[in-house]
Amino acid sequence: MEPTVVCVGETMAVLLPERPGPLEDVPSFRHSCGGAESNVARGLAALGVPAAWAGRVGADGFGRRVLRELAAGGVDVRAATIDPDRPTGLYVKETGPSGSVLHYYRDGSAGSAIGPELLDDPTLAAAPLVHLSGITAALSDSALALTRALLARPRDRVVSFDLNWRPALWRRRDPSVLRPLLDAADIVLLGADEAAAVLGTAEPDALRALLPGPSVLVLKEAHRATAVTRDGTVTEPAPRVDVVEPIGAGDAFAAGYLAGTLRGHTPQRRLRLGHLAAAATLVVPGDHGPPPPPHMVDALLSASPDAWAGTTVRASGIVMEDS
Repeated sequence: MEPTVVCVGETMAVLLPERPGPLEDVPSFRHSCGGAESNVARGLAALGVPAAWAGRVGADGFGRRVLRELAAGGVDVRAATIDPDRPTGLYVKETGPSGSVLHYYRDGSAGSAIGPELLDDPTLAAAPLVHLSGITAALSDSALALTRALLARPRDRVVSFDLNWRPALWRRRDPSVLRPLLDAADIVLLGADEAAAVLGTAEPDALRALLPGPSVLVLKEAHRATAVTRDGTVTEPAPRVDVVEPIGAGDAFAAGYLAGTLRGHTPQRRLRLGHLAAAATLVVPGDHGPPPPPHMVDALLSASPDAWAGTTVRASGIVMEDS
């Protein structure tokens, strides 16, 4: 089956500590892989949406593991290429009492060498929807050129763009390029804190004035999300969640929202599916949480406002109670 969505960006190898503590005191780590765009691809695949990841990995064990894990998660990796000269990027998670810290080793990585040559890939060329993020735009001049090319009009595909503000990546680059990139997309996802940092406001009406181009802006806050369309604004609260680890939840939300969009859901149901996908990731220690079974998803998407407000997502399962 040909992918409906292609997610473009860098995927890195990940080392996760087997126990909390400073890196120098952790005796062992377990392998995984991660990256905003491939996280979205995995989330879409888990929700039954055919998805692909396009990017570059090194000709090394980490790169082979990345491709193997993505394929095992149901992601099409035919648009991935192997760089013979550059290594696969790596990040290491450090956990402690105040939360997790991610240490990145990605300078000069294979993923940072992604560029406009990817436009010739048949998987990418045929995809009805392409998903990008501000991370890719910050990786290198060639990655920014690819991002601009994918957002250029006219085009015959829908493009979604998640701001994914990473200040460390922009220290040696000009973040002012982000606003025109966002405005060129069809679907824009951004957190309220990110919007305030990059665009100077987190107010929905002010954001719409700054970004008139997209068909919808999705503003994510701690306990709710708002979709600003040309027809109006819809806000949907998030369910209660017993949070284990926040990393990856934003990517999961994007996957849920895009899945709902592709299935023709109402704006409210798209936001709810985003919340459910995010909640499923918030209750696990890794970057990916399996979504609820389809019958539970259907019930929650159709739930009354009171039933939705009474929903709690825990690692042990979902509890629905009338509020």
